[in-house]
Amino acid sequence: MGITSRGIGLLAAAGVLLVAGVRFAYPELVVLGVAAAVALACGLATVLGRPRLAVDRVADPDRVGRGEPAAMTLTVRNRGRLRAASLVAEDRCGGRAVPVPLLRLRPGRDTTVSYPVPTSRRGVVPVGPLRITARDALGLLAIARSTGDAAQVWVHPRVHPIGAVPAGISRSLDGRQDRVPHGSITFDTLREYVVGDELRRVHWRTSARIGELMVREYVDTSLPRLVVLLDDRAGAYPEVVDGVAEAFESACEAAASVLTAAHREGLPVGLLLVADTDPDSAPDPAHPDGTAHPGGTGGTGGTGGTGGTGGTGGTGGGSFLDRLAAVTLRPGRARVDELAAATNRLRQDRLGDTLVFLTGPGARDDLGRVGALRGTYPSVVVGIFEAGDPPPAGGPGVVVIAAGDGAEFAAEWDGVRRW
Repeated sequence: MGITSRGIGLLAAAGVLLVAGVRFAYPELVVLGVAAAVALACGLATVLGRPRLAVDRVADPDRVGRGEPAAMTLTVRNRGRLRAASLVAEDRCGGRAVPVPLLRLRPGRDTTVSYPVPTSRRGVVPVGPLRITARDALGLLAIARSTGDAAQVWVHPRVHPIGAVPAGISRSLDGRQDRVPHGSITFDTLREYVVGDELRRVHWRTSARIGELMVREYVDTSLPRLVVLLDDRAGAYPEVVDGVAEAFESACEAAASVLTAAHREGLPVGLLLVADTDPDSAPDPAHPDGTAHPGGTGGTGGTGGTGGTGGTGGTGGGSFLDRLAAVTLRPGRARVDELAAATNRLRQDRLGDTLVFLTGPGARDDLGRVGALRGTYPSVVVGIFEAGDPPPAGGPGVVVIAAGDGAEFAAEWDGVRRW
């Protein structure tokens, strides 16, 4: 709560009038001082009365590709029964304030405001909560409160169409088109029985112990796996304009394009960040829901999260797009020890058949460390985003794609004849 300059003047006048009236026995001054004090007290009672407002906000859509339109619709309803709400209100959308008209909002009535959400930059745009400011009739006091819930709009990187997806050397025995989600080669885990499961997969000993039918879950280890390693070190992208490293934005677009294409082909795929020091923040490659599991080091492109191909709502691949929308550059230079930790993790865990490393011009000298993974991953692809410079040497068996942006990367990717 705050007192305005008018309120400060009236408060000072009330004190002077009361003291002077009592000191010099002027009842008129005392009356004026009491009237000023009563006005302040009435103003205090007015602003302390919390208005009964119901705030409902709807993002359409809440997940969108970069540059695509998105809107926020805000509905404010006066749930009070006695008095109208006369408030000054504004909603926060990213870094700007959006005025919301709440003057003389009668009981039981509502007002609706719709405004565009900025999507010119990839990221997570915070929206709300609604901030209301109540003032008394004389403008002596004001109090600001936040009401309603906040929301987020996820601006995904652009997804460029990619036709070819490297499959490494491991394939299903019946080819890549069988699309069998549960193979029969390697035991993975136990899960609860659902209608339609084969009884021969029931694990009777565990079922008897816990009192529920549990079935064995198998995975087909012959299916190829893709691993996308995104370089999120600030030192790898030295050129920053207006707080945005366009090379990093292009790398995020390339990652989104590869992940979406792999999901479309039904291939398990994982996303890792070079500077991500939390091993549990990435999904487990053995689980197709794209969610985090203890000890997980990769991810899959199954049904999980929200958002889908092209950055719009839907199922499948959305968890990756959400993660790419939220990723930011880690401050500091392109430290080799972070990349060394990431490559050691990839070498020890053997997360797939094909490794795709996406980075910027500041990491030219680090490509040899990635190329050393050629013995662990049959196919290694390096995407480096710099305009005008010739592609660096990636080492024997390593495919290097130099591109200026995400669209050029997708075109160069489809032009590669060998993996």
